[in-house]
Amino acid sequence: MRGYRGVKYTLFIFCYFFWVVSAILIAVGIYAKIAREKDVVDTLTVDPALLLIVVGSVMFLITFLGCFGALRNTICLLKMFLGLLVAILLLQIAAAFVGYFFTDTVMERTERLMMKAIERYREDQDLENAIDFIQKKFQCCGVESYKNWSRNAYFKCSDTNPSLEACGVPFSCCIRLQNQTVLNTMCGYGMQQLEEKLARQDIFTIGCLDKIVWWAKHNLLLVAGLTAGLLLLEVCMIALAAGQICWIKKVLQHQERKAAQSKSERKESLWFPPFADFDD
Repeated sequence: MRGYRGVKYTLFIFCYFFWVVSAILIAVGIYAKIAREKDVVDTLTVDPALLLIVVGSVMFLITFLGCFGALRNTICLLKMFLGLLVAILLLQIAAAFVGYFFTDTVMERTERLMMKAIERYREDQDLENAIDFIQKKFQCCGVESYKNWSRNAYFKCSDTNPSLEACGVPFSCCIRLQNQTVLNTMCGYGMQQLEEKLARQDIFTIGCLDKIVWWAKHNLLLVAGLTAGLLLLEVCMIALAAGQICWIKKVLQHQERKAAQSKSERKESLWFPPFADFDD
């Protein structure tokens, strides 16, 4: 019985933790949607707020099934939780195989998605902050190079572009000097007109796609450790759910056998022994 309680409450604690995390993700996503002045970007691929809401909602549903299934010993909820976890695990494994054997296709799709995000820059504050964070974190600019910013209407390098930022790049592409206290948000103006040798003195010229791939290759142990940890956690939750389901089934079968045995004993008590003497 102690072993069953250990399995039950371990599964419940895991699910409850991720249930709270999913609720926070949903709250942050909804707040970002409401706080936005105008909703221009409304596609899942380039809207961080919508992505948070969708991911949080899926996590909330799955962990809800796990929490209440484990707490209430409900086989139906636990089976649904187990099935969804197995499906997610198989999708992750399939995605890993696709990414490994179809690297060129994945890179092409990723490049297309990042280009679309650059085109939407300035239209959504959340997306803008996300791109600025990536460019500052990985010290990169654009997708393939800093000149990719010409794909954006505000930074397009054209004589007919009335924008003050024409032929420029965002400030997050700029190389920040040591001991610099005041951020110069105009540091990227006119950088697309310069050759790469001159531009690299003031801004990062390498594209973010190459920089992210380079970072992943040079931090392979970290990436592999995080991936393995996530998969191990999912496998543990699958094993806990399957163990609790088996335990509940054993208890139910035992109760059914016990009920059938007591029922047969009651039936036998109604029969009189042969040649019984009914005289006083």
